[in-house]
Amino acid sequence: MRIGIVSDTHGKSKRLAKALELFAARGAEAVVHCGDIVSADDVAMLGGFAGAAYLVAGNMDRHALGSLAGAAEKVGVTFAADFLAVPLGDGRHLAVTHGNLEELLDELIRGGQYAYVCPGHSHHRRDERFGPTRVINPGALYHPRDRHGESVCLLDTRADTVEFIKL
Repeated sequence: MRIGIVSDTHGKSKRLAKALELFAARGAEAVVHCGDIVSADDVAMLGGFAGAAYLVAGNMDRHALGSLAGAAEKVGVTFAADFLAVPLGDGRHLAVTHGNLEELLDELIRGGQYAYVCPGHSHHRRDERFGPTRVINPGALYHPRDRHGESVCLLDTRADTVEFIKL
């Protein structure tokens, strides 16, 4: 399965639109947003993606959980406040959480029950393994805090590869 992973868009709609177009062009079957989407309009944009769309709330989304959840329900985006398990179609799951809840993030990584754990929050790209779990942070579309600039990534679960893409 090919999954587009994005995080920390902070209402930057044009950047999110570009990322979704890129994911579609590269054959992504699903898109995962790791939080801090901020805008209900951007949730609707996620709902327009041709494949499945998943979204967790970030720390900057806490004030608008109700409106984000309502927008997600309206357009068919699977939404959760803290954590989602995304089925990969082969019996495995990808865990998505924003990353600001450090105990939850640590539990998801160290628990070993998820093939992939995808946090956002740090605005830094990350790709590392902890036992059977691969931790992937796509970076950020707003104020990246590393030298890579604004980025997203594409995960291919069949090949177990991650491609980071600078926007």
